[in-house]
Amino acid sequence: QVQLVESGGGLVQAGGSLRLSCAASGRTFNNYRIGWFRQPPGKEREFVAVISWSSGSTYYADSVKGRFSIARENAKNTVHLQMNSLISEDTAVYYCAAQRGDSLVYRTSQYNYWGQGTQVTVSS
Repeated sequence: QVQLVESGGGLVQAGGSLRLSCAASGRTFNNYRIGWFRQPPGKEREFVAVISWSSGSTYYADSVKGRFSIARENAKNTVHLQMNSLISEDTAVYYCAAQRGDSLVYRTSQYNYWGQGTQVTVSS
């Protein structure tokens, strides 16, 4: 069983940056795709970004393209989400998720393993 733990959330002013991390235990990320999702207050959980561990291919939601970057750190079995130029609309609980395979899927139902989430709050 894959255990996922997010970290790096916090309070930041608009225009600032944060880096979230998703560390895996129990299994390595090899042969998995790892996605980031977020749930703003009062809204449904939405896709943010995904990376294929094996190939390094990435895909981003239009709302974060050009501002966020997802990357893998092989030695630490960790995936990072670098968030730049943050705006108030980025305020949400951010979750990492994993699923066997390498296609860049973006629906919550396509991921079997989920972390507990980390809060990101952007102040205007």
